[in-house]
Amino acid sequence: MNSNQFPDIPKEKFEFVKREKGIHDEKFETKPVGYFKDALIRFSKNKGSVVATIIIFILLLFAIFAPIFSNYSIDYADLYYKNVLPKSNLFSKMGFWDGTTKETVNSQMYDYYSAIPGAIEKVYKVEESGDGRRKSKYYTIKLDTYDKVGYQYKTVTKKGLDKIIEYEKANNIQILYPMIDTSKIKAKQFKNDPNFWYVADAKANATRTAKDELQPNYIKSDDSLRNDGYAYWKKYNENQYQVRVLYKEYYYINHGYYPSFIFGCDAYGQDIWVRLAGGARFSFLLGIVVALTNIIIGVIYGSIEGYYGGAVDMLMERISDILSAVPFIVVATLFQLHLGQKVGIIGCLLFAFILTGWIGVARRTRTQFYRFKGQEYVLAARTLGAKDSRLIFKHILPNSLGTLITSSILMIPSVIFSESFLSYLGIVNLQSKYMTSVGTLLSNGQGVLSTFPHIIFFPALFISLLMISFNIFGNGLRDAFNPSLRGAEE
Repeated sequence: MNSNQFPDIPKEKFEFVKREKGIHDEKFETKPVGYFKDALIRFSKNKGSVVATIIIFILLLFAIFAPIFSNYSIDYADLYYKNVLPKSNLFSKMGFWDGTTKETVNSQMYDYYSAIPGAIEKVYKVEESGDGRRKSKYYTIKLDTYDKVGYQYKTVTKKGLDKIIEYEKANNIQILYPMIDTSKIKAKQFKNDPNFWYVADAKANATRTAKDELQPNYIKSDDSLRNDGYAYWKKYNENQYQVRVLYKEYYYINHGYYPSFIFGCDAYGQDIWVRLAGGARFSFLLGIVVALTNIIIGVIYGSIEGYYGGAVDMLMERISDILSAVPFIVVATLFQLHLGQKVGIIGCLLFAFILTGWIGVARRTRTQFYRFKGQEYVLAARTLGAKDSRLIFKHILPNSLGTLITSSILMIPSVIFSESFLSYLGIVNLQSKYMTSVGTLLSNGQGVLSTFPHIIFFPALFISLLMISFNIFGNGLRDAFNPSLRGAEE
């Protein structure tokens, strides 16, 4: 043998085997890793799933706590501020998210908006168009959708009128404005508009002074609030008055703050921020209740099928096949038509989701039971006299938890999406003063998508984030609970 084939090993590296000491297994120094802990370790290494989990958690926190940190409740509505754009008190100071929009208007509408304090924030440009005999002016302006509400007529009591007058004096703010002489308004479309307080012709073109100021068209009165000769209210009786107020300040008197809706308002003057949170809370609650109910029914049904098999399995499978063949949208529609008045809309939704929703869980459970019921540990337990219930719930079902947990988690977004789909199509209408859903908000916004896209944008963003996050979360959960990957190193 050639000695060059092996390296030289020093003698001190050699040790004699100690025969006097028995060879035996040594105790592990590290703690054993359980099934769920191993799944958690592998799930935490999936960055996409972790991010998706954080997003789901944030959406859930938004649904729970958003109304708490808002000045408005879910039943709040103010039609004067319908369709106003999103406004944040923080970002509006920086020049964006300020409830303004860029519009191009004709001279009549420019006169109209210029008569409202704060409505026009900026004039970008003025253009003329038309032939030599007839020219029209067009103004590109920055319009404040909150301030353009302007003046409004309100009916107040004598006590309410005195409160406004005292507030004006104490804070040096004008809230009451003179009443308009509607008999002199020639433009019929503005006959009863409290913002059309100036002199204009039949085409609504304002008659301006030499200083380019609007001329007021107010009712004269000897009993004037400010000694300017104008009437500041119309008396109905001893305790009721009609007044013309600057609504922004009038709103502040009644609420203690100026209006500001972070997601804007819908066509009903409702705060989208709070309504979306309320709808999300309902959608989450519906998804969790339906998922838990379907899991319980599906696990029990599938366990009986898979464990006993034979004729029992065949009969129960045929029942499942018949129910699963009925389209869900048909079931939901029929329940809504025939049971809507008896059990309510929510009851109909629960019936529709539960009637066939458990079938998928039952089939997965059945498959897992066929997989595990013939294993040696199950046969050993049966030999030792274990009852069927113990074999099902103690020996077979725990080994199926990984698959069942994954499918059950993914059932929640499926329910939320299905409810949103039904609401969007108008099959289910959850619009009420105290309740709504994400799908209902989407349905309400589709008619004004081109003019007020913010109404549909935020609910669409919410449902999109929720569905994408749940899918990524579910994929990570599936890999984490995969038994073949147990103990595998990434």
